[in-house]
Amino acid sequence: MNGRPYRGMSAEERLAERRERLICAAYTLYSDPGFPETTIERLCATARISNRAFYECFSGRTELMQALHERCVQEAVSAVAKAVEEAPDTPLSKIKAGISGYITFVTEDRRRARIMHLEVRRAGDCLATSRQQAVRAFAKVIEAGAFDLPDTIEPNRRLLALGMIGAVQELLVEWVLADDPPPVADLVSTAVHIFSRSFAL
Repeated sequence: MNGRPYRGMSAEERLAERRERLICAAYTLYSDPGFPETTIERLCATARISNRAFYECFSGRTELMQALHERCVQEAVSAVAKAVEEAPDTPLSKIKAGISGYITFVTEDRRRARIMHLEVRRAGDCLATSRQQAVRAFAKVIEAGAFDLPDTIEPNRRLLALGMIGAVQELLVEWVLADDPPPVADLVSTAVHIFSRSFAL
């Protein structure tokens, strides 16, 4: 690919712009009708690019899903870290802030919740590493001292963090799949209860 400008854009800028259009298309299509049902042809039609241009940006649907999932995770981690940092300096306050920050951010857009907690699983084993990296990223927020556990807590910090993350994930899967989704406030209060009881707060 040459680097000559085209319509005021360099080759690198055109590639970045096409990638962004594909990510935006995937954000909608991978949530509905879903990852397995979305073809490259449909992604290209929605993004208004050619199939050839698609393969200049991504090797296939899975790599596009990975890029989309990683972006959602990065934004969610930032939202949680910000909420925890701004919360009063007590374990319970930080737990409430982190949980509320995450669940509120994810559920603000149903597409985001579906991609992060359902479609990434439907994508299969090829995205297992991406999912594990996401879990580790959230576990680090907890382990880093955002939730300062009392000395009386005996379980391994990392395993406890992973267990709590799994509980929140399942609550969000229920929210995504339910015909009559529970109120977001109920998700938050339930997750806070699970966390606080686990931390003996």
